[in-house]
Formats: sequence, structure tokens, C-alpha cells
Amino acid sequence: MPRISGPSPTGSVGDVPLLSAENLTKRFPVAGGIFGRPTAWVHAVEDISFTLGRGETLGLVGESGCGKSTAGKTVLKLHEPTAGRIRVEGEDITALSPSRMRPYRRQMQIIFQDPYSSLNPRMTAGRIVGEPLLIHGIGKGGERRDRIAELFRRVGMRPDQMRRYAHEFSGGQRQRLAIARALAVNPKIIVADESVSALDVSIQASVINLLIELQKEFNLSFLFISHDMSVIEHVSHRVAVMYLGTMVEVAGRRSIFSDPQHPYTEALLSAVPLPDPGARNRKRRIMLTGEIPSPINPPSGCPFHTRCPYVKERCRVERPKIREIKPGHSAACHFPLG
Repeated sequence: MPRISGPSPTGSVGDVPLLSAENLTKRFPVAGGIFGRPTAWVHAVEDISFTLGRGETLGLVGESGCGKSTAGKTVLKLHEPTAGRIRVEGEDITALSPSRMRPYRRQMQIIFQDPYSSLNPRMTAGRIVGEPLLIHGIGKGGERRDRIAELFRRVGMRPDQMRRYAHEFSGGQRQRLAIARALAVNPKIIVADESVSALDVSIQASVINLLIELQKEFNLSFLFISHDMSVIEHVSHRVAVMYLGTMVEVAGRRSIFSDPQHPYTEALLSAVPLPDPGARNRKRRIMLTGEIPSPINPPSGCPFHTRCPYVKERCRVERPKIREIKPGHSAACHFPLG
């Protein structure tokens, strides 16, 4: 497999991020009435911005339903954005037609959460992995078969397994097939959407290690989506925290895990299990109370104020903008913890 060359993980060539989302918004209509017209909107992603550099992993974390998977699919244009801009290497792809998007599809791939439902049960494993090559017209005949066989080897599978079907593999093997399929067209960006959450813990570790190896070998950039803070800490260079469709904190991995600035991030970190529960330096568990808002009718002011243990009157009426609290560390909070 050819190596994709490029700089190490900081982000850019000529200070241009590989991928950037600017004020990205995605809302889904809620149909109602006799004519099925929209009566309300689900605010799935609301005015978020982030960048992804070459060879970098940006961990996108938050509770289920916070909009992180929608954000990942929207930057790939699997969902068309409601507002905002998406740029790849500085080029605006937001309004591109399907035909003009085709070259960018090779650069951006996705690994879905469920390694079974994302694989066609009527196709052999070899055809599944080779389908992107067929769609993009890469290779012919024996050359394509050799490429598929090499992809199987690279993700830890045997070429003789190419004739099997998806139901004949374990969950970990199916996810390796999904990884091989994503690698087939030599992408620069991979969105890993809860790609290990459906696997046993021991299998999770092997798949995560495989992704890290592949990133180093091919200089891949990952938008790694997960609700598991311990996984995010292991794989990420930077971390972005989402709550109710909004971005509440963005920082380097070490900074966000050692010195969180947003109360929601602090609560997420307090829930991470410790290897030694009896350790003296264990963190106090923060139990969030209050009403969990609906994305159809988000609250005024700070989206987190209905559950925040430090809420003040200003939080109820004024929405905080995400701002730099300290170098390289931004949070959307009127009263950051630092």
C-alpha cells in the first residue's frame, strides 16, 4: 500500500487546515399537520466551528444525542448543512453538487458505529472492500484484487477470507473490514463514528491500536467520535466537547483532562472509572441534576444552565460564546472553572 506523505500532527501546510467547519449548523424538520409541513426543528448541530490538521486526531465527545455523529456526517456532506461552511484544504465544498464532490469523496471516508449493518450482507468481504475502488475507477482486474488482498493483510485479516460474507465474521473482524474499505481509496480524512463502542473491551483495544498504527503509517487525520472519555484520551491530540448541539470546550488532550474549564466537561471527566477506586486522589463524582433540555426547544441563555451546578442568573439569559480562556484552550462559559 502506498504511503501518504505529509507533515506530522499539528495541522496544516501553509497554515491551512486539512478540514475546517465554520459556524456549522444542521437542523432537521419535524413534520406535522395534514400536509406534513414542518412544525418545529430539531437543533442537532448549532453554530459549531473546528479545524482538523494533517496527521491529527480530533476527539469529538459528549453524551448520546448531543449531535456529535450528526456533526461528523455533516462535514462529510452525508447530511447537507443548514448553514455554515465546510472547507477541505481551504476549498469551500459546502455547496458543491454531487458530481463536483466526487474528488473529495476519495479524500474523506467514514467508519460507522455498527460493523454489521454498515456492510452489505449480499456481498462477499472482498467485494465490500473493493467497492470504493470500483466506484472511483481505481485499478483493473488482477491489480484491483492484489490491492484488496493487501488491504486485508494490513488490517490483520487473511486474503483467503475475501470469499466470506459479513455474517461469517466476528464483530471485531467486521470492523476491520470497515476500516479496510475506508482505506481503499487512500483518504486523507477518516470520520470514526463510535467505531469501537459496539465491540468488547479487549477487541476495542486491538482496533484502536490498529487505527493508531494506520494513522502513523499513512499520515491520516481522524475525527474520532465517542462518548467514552477514556478512549478519547487514548487516541486524541485535541478534544472538542459537545452539549446539546453546541461546542462547549476545545483544547489539547492534556489540558482538557488535567484542567477542564467548562462544568459539563468536568462532570464528564468525573464519571470516568478509575483503575483503583480506593486511590486517595480519586475525583469527586459530579451528579448532574435538573432537566435535560430538548433539542427541539433548547433553553435560552447557556444550553447547560438547566443542569449546571454553578449556574448564575447571567447564565439563564445570555448565551456564552466560545472564547480562549488560556493559550490553546477555549470554552463557552461565562464563569470558567479556572
